Amino acid sequence: MLKQTMFIMKDSVHPVFIDPTTDEGFKRLFGDKTNLINFLNIIFRGRKVIVDLIYRDTERVGSAEDIGTVIFDLVVETSTGQEIIIEMQTSHHSNLKKRMLYYASKVISDKAPHGGRRSWAYALPEVYTIILMDGFHMPDSTNDAHFHDICLCDRDSGEIFYEGLGFIYMELINFVKGEGELESDLDKVFFMLKNMSRLKTLPRILNSDVFQRFFQLARYAKLTKEERHMYDISLKRKWDAEAVRQAQEEQRQALEEDRQALEEQRQALLVKQEALEQSKQALEDKQQVVDKKQQIVDKKERALEEALVEAESKAYAERLETARKMLSKGYDKFDICELLGLSAEEVEALT
Repeated sequence: MLKQTMFIMKDSVHPVFIDPTTDEGFKRLFGDKTNLINFLNIIFRGRKVIVDLIYRDTERVGSAEDIGTVIFDLVVETSTGQEIIIEMQTSHHSNLKKRMLYYASKVISDKAPHGGRRSWAYALPEVYTIILMDGFHMPDSTNDAHFHDICLCDRDSGEIFYEGLGFIYMELINFVKGEGELESDLDKVFFMLKNMSRLKTLPRILNSDVFQRFFQLARYAKLTKEERHMYDISLKRKWDAEAVRQAQEEQRQALEEDRQALEEQRQALLVKQEALEQSKQALEDKQQVVDKKQQIVDKKERALEEALVEAESKAYAERLETARKMLSKGYDKFDICELLGLSAEEVEALT
């Protein structure tokens, strides 16, 4: 309900400038050739200087029935033959990198001639893909950079291997500079894309011919009735996508919290298990000590029993010897039995 109310409130207050990250805002601002040339020259940071360009067909039919049609947001060809794809992405795609690689490959393959391959000699066009990412982070990225300028390079030396295939990811969510912190034209482009729809006037730091043209085209009041209707629909679509993304993010965070709680429980169980294992080991150690002590006691008891048996045997032999001597001296057999505790049979056996 709160999010629905927020959308209604937003929809009821017309902005001074349109949002360039909506479909209609993107088309209006970058459908202007001068704007797009200025934007691309800033993005390439002097590495490429674009003087003129041609807007190309954004729909590329697959080469076979089982290969679907590819529809780009914007494709242009420069006066020097470079192909540039510009994509506006407002929702997370786990396969975003692969998708952009496929888009670039599609443009390259479409340039290959159907015949005369030998004379063509793989004269590949330079293809650059520029991705404006609004509201989500680069998939599988661990840094907080907002500008990613990517090309083929040597993994070890960092030396550029091939310049003609490039990808520029503009991660708007990571751009956090305020108006007073803007230094380069690239900073100004990021600030404009991220904040234009919230501004009431053209910031002084953006008061140049390049940015004046962007803001002039972006004035909501200059839209026709039909353009306003299409823009409002586009803006509402963006808000809906943001609501879905926020809900997905909340679900992701809830799942992450559940995962962390389960991990903490698992760690606690492991600690308890380790404590039990230590207690078990301590009991086993104590039992081994008791067993050793018992073995010593048993050994002493056996030794004592053997000593008693030996003593008794020795005493018995001595009595028999005494009885034999007494018999030799004429003592009465009965007296011998009485005195030495022998039986008549034992004494008789001595005779």
